[in-house]
Amino acid sequence: MKYMMFVCSDTEPDTDTGDMPDIEKWVAENDSRGRRLDGSVLGPTSAATTVRVRNGRLLVSDGPFAETKEVIVGYDLLECADLDEAIEVARAHPMARNGRLELRPLIDLDD
Repeated sequence: MKYMMFVCSDTEPDTDTGDMPDIEKWVAENDSRGRRLDGSVLGPTSAATTVRVRNGRLLVSDGPFAETKEVIVGYDLLECADLDEAIEVARAHPMARNGRLELRPLIDLDD
């Protein structure tokens, strides 16, 4: 099952001062196990462009689609056996402590 994992900032990060997981180790481990298919950091929200069409008219605006303090800062495309495995993969990501991770299954439109 494929999952899109949105990596998001959070206004309430973990206050635990223990060892922080290393993102390079997380990427290397999940790449080598075939669980991470792709991933990247996104540009700043100041570089975002929102595109909409309303009543046949193109509307283009600068910035993200929502006014919020929490923003999507990156993504990882995961392939896991099930949601439980995806949760375990997300749990080990550094942003699970400094931000938040949203997992969404990809829907196969051919099924």
